[in-house]
Amino acid sequence: MKIEGRLHKIGKFWAVEVPLLLVHTQGRSKKEALRMAEDAVETIVDTAGFKAEAQLVDDSRFVIGANDDQPLFATILKQQRGSRDLSIREVASRLGSKSPTAYSRYESGQTALSIDKFTELLNAIDASVEPVMTLHRKVV
Repeated sequence: MKIEGRLHKIGKFWAVEVPLLLVHTQGRSKKEALRMAEDAVETIVDTAGFKAEAQLVDDSRFVIGANDDQPLFATILKQQRGSRDLSIREVASRLGSKSPTAYSRYESGQTALSIDKFTELLNAIDASVEPVMTLHRKVV
């Protein structure tokens, strides 16, 4: 699974952003900007052995994939919850749970996420958002 990022030129620099992870960085070239995006994602995920890989889709979009999806999805949940100033307890309550432990296991990567569960958890964080899947051709 990959997540989408955006790329655009601002003056001498190429700015990149990965909205799901709230990542913003830049580089002097497209290639450097994509490397910076990979590094930023790896830094935010902060899991031993985790590697991110960015690939251009077109002039303004790229995708970030990883060697392990679970820590990536766990970090997305953590970033999205934090951006809305919600506690783990508040999200657990929105899910109808009295214990925040079950939800926190998703954010820590201890419990694997299906696409359905990921969508349910994102909706508990913000009911106005939904993940959108798309296909893109692999670069061989």
